[in-house]
Amino acid sequence: MRTCTHLDTVAEVTPSGTGCEECLRVGGRWVHLRMCMACGHVGCCNSSPGKHATAHANEHPDHPIIRSFEPGEDWWYCYADELTFEIEGQEPAPSHP
Repeated sequence: MRTCTHLDTVAEVTPSGTGCEECLRVGGRWVHLRMCMACGHVGCCNSSPGKHATAHANEHPDHPIIRSFEPGEDWWYCYADELTFEIEGQEPAPSHP
């Protein structure tokens, strides 16, 4: 089983808002939300027109890990390792209202 090699980039973060920062700024829409685990940036998923979570990760290669910002979802994703995973024993993921 593969393991994320970038867990050292995870910080204690606060979500940047209750929706995708960029979509809210330009009046866009999103499907699902993701939160950067290096800085707390909330961006939209790749099923959303803006794909802002991935754009954030591409703009900040030192921010490789996101976590779902959806109610009831506890998965993480590492862009650098192209790996979806969960961390046993973690508190439930924060989510948008």
